[in-house]
Amino acid sequence: MPVHVTPLHDRVLVKRIEEKETVRGGIIIPDSAKEKPQEGEVVAVGAGKREKGERIPLDVQTGDRILFGKYSGTEIRLDDQEYLILREEEILAKLGAAAKAAKK
Repeated sequence: MPVHVTPLHDRVLVKRIEEKETVRGGIIIPDSAKEKPQEGEVVAVGAGKREKGERIPLDVQTGDRILFGKYSGTEIRLDDQEYLILREEEILAKLGAAAKAAKK
């Protein structure tokens, strides 16, 4: 189901990428004790911010995988899905193809 949200200016809409849970030794960690992942996929991007009358486009695009800070952005809920809206400056890194393949 596509999301019909367009972030403004230099903001980015991100969906967190959940790590697959593997249980070893029969220990089950409840969801409330888990840390939220700091990796996500860009769902939508704004047009960019303006400086001196010119629009500067964002360095990330829809579909990019990114890393962001633990307390970055604002969490929102749309159509029973959790998303994060953050500024481009809060993005720490963009994951390349090699990093994506290593995660799988």
